[in-house]
Amino acid sequence: MSRTSLRAFLLSFVLLGVVAACAPAPTPVPTVAPPTAAPIATRAPTATTAPTATSVPTATSVPTAMPALKLKVVATTTQVTALTKVVGGDYIDLVGILGAGVDPHEYEPTPSDVRAFAGAQLIVENGVGLEKWLDKVIQNSGTKAPIIDSSKGVNIRKGDEEEPQGDPHIWHSAVNAIIMLNNIRDGLAQADPAHADTFKANAAAYEKKLNDLDKYITDQIASIPVANRKFVSNHDAFGYYLERYKLTFVGSVIPSMDTSFEPSAKELADLVDAIKAQGVKAIFSESSVNPALSKQIAQDAGVKVVDGALYGDTLGPPGSGADTLDGMLKINTDLIVSNLK
Repeated sequence: MSRTSLRAFLLSFVLLGVVAACAPAPTPVPTVAPPTAAPIATRAPTATTAPTATSVPTATSVPTAMPALKLKVVATTTQVTALTKVVGGDYIDLVGILGAGVDPHEYEPTPSDVRAFAGAQLIVENGVGLEKWLDKVIQNSGTKAPIIDSSKGVNIRKGDEEEPQGDPHIWHSAVNAIIMLNNIRDGLAQADPAHADTFKANAAAYEKKLNDLDKYITDQIASIPVANRKFVSNHDAFGYYLERYKLTFVGSVIPSMDTSFEPSAKELADLVDAIKAQGVKAIFSESSVNPALSKQIAQDAGVKVVDGALYGDTLGPPGSGADTLDGMLKINTDLIVSNLK
């Protein structure tokens, strides 16, 4: 080899070494880790899957304990509904069938009433045949719930042709209302023994209120001059009140304990004569009875009519002051006294 060729060969070898030294090292092939067995929900969040502020559980999303189930109670009239509410308080789920202003003598049950009875665990009735519709509704509903007869132990007045079981208007005496109250107390305590002490305490507090009211009514009626203590109403619903508080019953526009009874012309004429003869000062019309006949009788007899003011077969609406039994009795008493003095 000539000297020139040898120089060229050596130069080429040097250049090849330089190129090899400058070339990048080969990149290693990444390995893939096998999937873990842990479920997705338990994985630690990554930067791309971190929960936002709205996805973090708050206090309101924490499950709370289920509230205790309340005793499902169905009461018939406004009077027994009010007494049941006093005794049961927050421990019962109460449905009252009749509303304020609804006449129990002429009430026609609805499909919703049947459904209410079907779901009842306890039923409270006035008794003495006032709820003539009750047996049929119970049969149609298929309910097996026990029934509290609030009239048990009351000294029942003699009835009439329309009310053969006796006078059902037992709540117009505060003494009778206490008996009703305690019948309801005992029924609730038996159905829900866990809250029996509360039911007894509630009833005892209301019994004291009714005893105080009984004295109030007695004192107020005693303030009416004896000659003026004569009473005429729409229908014969106040017998227990008159007996307890010493008023004389002259008659009623509807001469029956049932408002569905229709008086004859002679019966109306006889009432006009009795009002004149006995010097009655006023006729008291009731909130749940049409006052037209009362107004006519008052005009014929020459006396005033206290229009639609007394609560006879029903309590008053919420806010009236007569939506409780004690409130109703006090309002009736104040009205009677102010119009007969």
